[in-house]
Amino acid sequence: MTTRSLIPFRFVTGIALFAKKVPRPFPPPFLSPPSASFSDPLSTFDRGGSRHAILNGDFIRGHTNGEDAVYTSDYFIAASDGVGAWSAKPHGHAGLWSRLILHFWAQETEKDLDRESLPQHQLQIDPIRCLQRAYEKTIQATSGPNKCHGSTTTTGAQLYHRLSDRCIDQKTTPLLYITNLGDSQVLVLRPRDSSLVYKTKQQWHWFDCPRQLGTNSPDTPAQSATMDIVDIEENDVILVMSDGVIDNLWDHEIIDNVVASLNRWKSHMGNFDAGDGAAKFAAEELMKSAWRVAIDPFAESPYMENAVEEGLAMEGGKLDDISIVVALCRRRNT
Repeated sequence: MTTRSLIPFRFVTGIALFAKKVPRPFPPPFLSPPSASFSDPLSTFDRGGSRHAILNGDFIRGHTNGEDAVYTSDYFIAASDGVGAWSAKPHGHAGLWSRLILHFWAQETEKDLDRESLPQHQLQIDPIRCLQRAYEKTIQATSGPNKCHGSTTTTGAQLYHRLSDRCIDQKTTPLLYITNLGDSQVLVLRPRDSSLVYKTKQQWHWFDCPRQLGTNSPDTPAQSATMDIVDIEENDVILVMSDGVIDNLWDHEIIDNVVASLNRWKSHMGNFDAGDGAAKFAAEELMKSAWRVAIDPFAESPYMENAVEEGLAMEGGKLDDISIVVALCRRRNT
């Protein structure tokens, strides 16, 4: 049996995306024909007409949203925020960097979890090692004759489990391995009491310049990324967000919005178990709230507050790509 097959919990996920502008088209071999939605998977030109991006024989995982990218699965969720300044530079493709980082990170995570299972005390889950490999593979994929420059922040949450410390019940409980590099964010909340369980700390070189992976950046996962192990409960909510959310909404606004959305869904549907509808609804409602602040030149926002603290005269929200993954922790049906 593999390690993945023994995980008794899963994510039920939903995403919501808003792109502030159409990203620069990708060069060969990452050509992107026009699509009806910013959330469509990347596409590589293919005579067979496939609209799926293929790299080294594999579909490129995740979704692109402007310069951002998100990825979801039953056990791993992540978001990357490509640095938009690259769009004005020759060979600059931050959106490609953000997508490839997640693609390779997901691949490396799958490899680790598809190994033969070991006793829990011998198991070594190492998301930073997986991210380091993803970073190295992204450098390789974007090098060569058609070199693509770019950089991106990234953050993710990997679901696992452990036995309770109490010998009485030997209950299995969920936990998260949460990895972060830069200013995107993972936030864990508990809907039953609207409490904040955990959030990542943003990493900066200076104001508006987060730690990032990519061209000309000194940061690497091995040296710069952080990883926390967080005990959670069934029905906790895990949010993975680009800074298009947290620059426009404070923590209490995010928590209140998500809890209210889940309660509205429950009042209409009767429970949270109708597929991924509750997670999708919560993600969309949160995206709308962040967008309303982002386009308001007179709104008060965390970005404005941080700018004022740096001595900069700024007002209103910050218009940016907004990328959200909402995941509900559920026990698998066996």
